[in-house]
Amino acid sequence: MGAQSPKYPDLYIEVAGVRTRYWQMGDSFTCTSGERGSPLILLHGGNGSIEFWLYNIAPLAQQHRVYAFDMYGCGRSSQLGNADYSLAAQAKFIRAFAQSQGLEKINLLGNSMGGGAAVTFALMFPAMLDRLILSAPLGWGQEINLGLRLLTIPGLINLLRPSRAMIPSMLKWNFANPGNLPPDWIERRYEVFALPGRQKSIAGLARANINLWGVKPQVYQEIIAKLPQIQQQTLVIWGEIDRVLPVSQAKMAARIPQHQLEIWPNCGHHPFLEFPDRFNKTVAEFLSQR
Repeated sequence: MGAQSPKYPDLYIEVAGVRTRYWQMGDSFTCTSGERGSPLILLHGGNGSIEFWLYNIAPLAQQHRVYAFDMYGCGRSSQLGNADYSLAAQAKFIRAFAQSQGLEKINLLGNSMGGGAAVTFALMFPAMLDRLILSAPLGWGQEINLGLRLLTIPGLINLLRPSRAMIPSMLKWNFANPGNLPPDWIERRYEVFALPGRQKSIAGLARANINLWGVKPQVYQEIIAKLPQIQQQTLVIWGEIDRVLPVSQAKMAARIPQHQLEIWPNCGHHPFLEFPDRFNKTVAEFLSQR
């Protein structure tokens, strides 16, 4: 990765009443399942934004029309403090976004909470899904980082005052090799992280799916029980040094009938940022297999 991050124009569209920021890149596509070039939607994790996909959109757009959007309450999309942030509600929002773009059948690539939403989409709207790619998805077990669990304590989020001093600890949580991240990406991530008025949305995202003990039982138990229902070919990539969602949860991939699991050594919670070239190549090859 070079010193300067790629630049993509911010686009906005109203989806289900939410002003939604998104990026789009790639040539024309077909909505017919199985044909090369089918659309691909990238889903960031909780409290994330489309900046997490800076090094993936252009390479993947060589064969697909690629979309990435800020989930409501995240990034530069509308802040909706009292919204429904359940994975089911997020899956419905993904469907609404796809429909707003005229997409009948899609591939989904989701990380962390975005991965949990992608799994839920696969279960709720299987006819719309071609292939599924998951990077450390939420909901495959109870264990999750302590810092995220603390965000569910009432009132605690109001004490959160984003500062540059927080960046080193954030990077340590999320990456096995934070020193390899381009300073330009870190700065762009901080700009979004420090946007004002985000506390209610962050708390809503956390409380919908997590409590002080970890991922809520009604969230992960239902997902695990229904994983065998996913009939789409599914690629799962997990970093061996994931400090947010432990790699031990990756064993749940075996419950998906058509799964491909890769555990990457010396890698944290965001393989697509730590090893973008390898990640992009792996995803492109998976999507091209027929």
